[in-house]
Amino acid sequence: MLRTALYAGSFDPVTNGHLDVVRHAVRLADRLVLAVGVNPGKAPLFSADERLGMLKEICAPLARAAKCELDYVTFSGLVVEAARKAGATILIRGLRDSTDFNYEMQMAGMNEAMAPEMQSVFLPASPLARPITATLVRQIAGMGGDVTAFVPAAVAARLKQKFSR
Repeated sequence: MLRTALYAGSFDPVTNGHLDVVRHAVRLADRLVLAVGVNPGKAPLFSADERLGMLKEICAPLARAAKCELDYVTFSGLVVEAARKAGATILIRGLRDSTDFNYEMQMAGMNEAMAPEMQSVFLPASPLARPITATLVRQIAGMGGDVTAFVPAAVAARLKQKFSR
């Protein structure tokens, strides 16, 4: 039986924390779907297409090495609906700290109530990835700071270009 997992996020931008989750997730699933959330009420730094492009560039080598099929989608509704549409039965979530844990436990409970066929799987962040958030990365980059310790080189270059305008 093919195990399909879905890892959803805004990925604005893709960080080393996201990569940390993907690195673990590709070893758990036969197929991993990276789902970029699009919220019409928010103004992301990068367009959905730019975020998909970053994910494809950065995550494809990890999936190939793990022999995991990798797909990419955008979605604007419920994660469980995106997962159903993608044929996923596993929802991948990364945990950095107890705040994440409390929030993710609530989400897992709600998701299970809406989609009992789905299983939430929590992946703890590696020590170096724990403090990284896309929000902090955007703030640091926006103030001209060096984000190379927090994002892949290709993303750092895109951030520099974005904020040099």
